[in-house]
Amino acid sequence: MSVVERALDKVRRRGAGPAPVSPVDVVAYAPASTGSASPPPIATVSIAPDSAHTEPRLFIDRRALRLAGYLPETQQDRRFADEYRRIKRPLLELAFQPVPEDQADLPSPRLVMMASALPGDGKTFTSINLALSLAREKDSSVVLVDGDVAKPHVSKIFGVEDQPGLMDLLANRSLNVADLILPTDVAGLSILPAGTRSDAATELLSSVRMREIAAQIIARNPRCIALFDSPPLLVSSEANALATSMGHVVLVVRAGKTPRHAVVDAVESLGERVRVSVVLNQGRRGISEGRYGYGYGYAEGYGDQKAEG
Repeated sequence: MSVVERALDKVRRRGAGPAPVSPVDVVAYAPASTGSASPPPIATVSIAPDSAHTEPRLFIDRRALRLAGYLPETQQDRRFADEYRRIKRPLLELAFQPVPEDQADLPSPRLVMMASALPGDGKTFTSINLALSLAREKDSSVVLVDGDVAKPHVSKIFGVEDQPGLMDLLANRSLNVADLILPTDVAGLSILPAGTRSDAATELLSSVRMREIAAQIIARNPRCIALFDSPPLLVSSEANALATSMGHVVLVVRAGKTPRHAVVDAVESLGERVRVSVVLNQGRRGISEGRYGYGYGYAEGYGDQKAEG
């Protein structure tokens, strides 16, 4: 039994829900999320200059995020933060380890796509909280990119759905990536909105231009991770188009809700050259207490080459 199969077998024994199959290489457990497929359009940030910066900045309203269910209750902050630290550690290790020569032509592992098989699995919730956790790192930064161009949840949640973003960059080569990335008042965190909708979204996301933009985002800082929130893999062609420019796909699976066959189909749709990790959303560990007490397991490898981590 491979290390991946052993990890998934633990998930099944805990009654945590459906399990995917190879070429998945990482299994982690995430704290509870609402898993809402259509988050309400709340204005959690405002764009305004301050005395120390000449460019606009996003000022994140954490209270609004908490009230809307995108952050945990105050008393659960510490436990919640610990769970996301466990999720991000293998991601960071992969992102900044030397790239083998035979993988040099592949997209950088610092380009991470947050995906799900179906709507309602908690992907956007996980994207936001993973981005906030990554921003706490002292030696790296993160750009949260709204790649769900049909239903730009991240842009709506942060109140920037009317700002130019990823789709504008894809459609107009004269635009500069750095000009559209919005810094926030959270040190280490920036946001790139989805931008203007396009009927040619799939073609734009699968283009050479998309690879160029992705590379330019992380080229601004050698310690930067780009975290792309994407559409669900099985209900949209845009997600698989975007995945061709990504070096790492994190698949969010909702325990007890996402059908096993949907997870298998989602993984298979990505192909074998894409590294895939799994975050099991709402996968309880039996000894835990409280809404955010969750377990964590990890296995590491690439494609059909597996190794314990």
